[in-house]
Order: sequence, then structure tokens, then C-alpha cells
Amino acid sequence: MRGRIINFELRAGALLALIIGGITLTGLFFLPHDYNAMDSEKRFDSPSLSHPMGTDNFGRDILSRIMVGARYTLLVALITVTGSAAIGSALGLFSGFSGGVWDELIMRGADTLSSFPGILLALVMVALLGNSHGTLIIALLILFIPSFTRIMRNGMLQYKTRDFVLAARIAGVSYPRIIFIHIFPNLVPPLLSASVLGLSNAILAESTMSYLGLGIQPPTPSWGRMLSESQGFLFNAPWCALAPGLMIIMTVLAFHYLGEGLRARDL
Repeated sequence: MRGRIINFELRAGALLALIIGGITLTGLFFLPHDYNAMDSEKRFDSPSLSHPMGTDNFGRDILSRIMVGARYTLLVALITVTGSAAIGSALGLFSGFSGGVWDELIMRGADTLSSFPGILLALVMVALLGNSHGTLIIALLILFIPSFTRIMRNGMLQYKTRDFVLAARIAGVSYPRIIFIHIFPNLVPPLLSASVLGLSNAILAESTMSYLGLGIQPPTPSWGRMLSESQGFLFNAPWCALAPGLMIIMTVLAFHYLGEGLRARDL
């Protein structure tokens, strides 16, 4: 039964990820229409052969905007998770291996960061650095560092007293070699599953920030901002909200299923 559940999660996540990846890659080389081209005569056109997802309040093709928005949403998520995983892993490994004062300082710092609401942190970053792609990435990166720090610290505490690590110490192996050659490879599976799950959280966070006007700014399309802009005419042209909403749901579910499947497989 457990194997069937794992296979379902991995397969469902992989299928959804392939669909999202296909839409994103296609948008890099081909768009049905200019995503910023406005046509007042085609405002709120319902889905048709020429506009499969309809048009918005400016007559812009929603499918083209969805395809362009995918590249920015995924790029922000990838940069955020990669950066936070790298910094958090380094801090967690150092904290767990060193112990003592350094461990206390790093973990209290992680607790402090975790105590900040994400929206509040984003507002502070916008006030300091201005509203831009870079500000959004920095805010989300800082927000996700504590979770990776805890994962790697817990793994380090689990392995640093194992017999093979003690034998390496007795043999005079340097500490960096012990950390990165003997211990770190054992922590790659949980780090990988946490990173994939982190992508779903980062995409949801980016969409939330953009919905509130703190993320990707016009004229660049963003799923969250498209959702925000369409709420005023939700009942007159529901396709304007359904398209970005479904993309957000599909992408979050894709990486969530992949992450859960990977984590269950490693247990």
C-alpha cells in the first residue's frame, strides 16, 4: 500500500511538472500573441480558438500572459530555493558540527527570522530596497533560510557521532573533509526533498506577494498579479481569474507531490 501511495505522488507530481515545464519552455520560443498587445475591441472575449483562455480587460491574450508569467514565477522560485538551501545548509552544517556558542547563536538567529511574518518582512525589504524582482527574491530567500538550517543541523547531529565519523577523526581527517565527504552525502536525500517542497512554498509565496502588489511589477505578467487584477470582474469574465488560479494550483501541487514522494521514498 505504501509503495502505491509513493508511486502515485511521484507520478502525479512528475506529470504536473512536465505540463508546467512544457508550457514554460514553449513560451520561451513561441507565443500565440504578443502578451502586452492591447485590443479594446476584444476586451473580455471568452475562450475561443484564437484566444484559448480568453482575453482580459485590456484585450490582451491570457494564454500568452500565462506562458510568460510561468518563466518569471519559476525563475524566482528556483533562485530563492537554491540560494536559501545553499546558505541554510552551510549554516546548519556548521552549527551542528561546532555546537556550543556558535550553535546557540545560529539557531536563535534562525528562530528570530522564523518569527517574522513573511508579509512584514517583504514590506520592510520593499521600504529599504524598493519594489523589484531582486527585492522579492531577497525577501523570500531570507524567509526560507531557517527551514534549511534546521534540516541540515538535525542531520549533522544525527551523523556526527556515528562510528565512521569517529573513525575519521581518530585517523586525523580534517574537519572540512569529514563534513563534506563523510557526512554531507548522507544528507542529500532530505535536502533534495526539502528543496522540491520549498519550490511549492516559494511559488505560493511569490504569487501571494504579487497578488498584494509586492512582487513582480507590470508590465511583466505575474500569476498572482493577474489574479489580483481580475477580481474586480470575477463574475463578468471568470476566465481571467481561473487561468492564473489553476496554474498556481497545478504548480504548487506538482512540486508538493514530488517533494512528498521523494521524502516518503527516503524513509
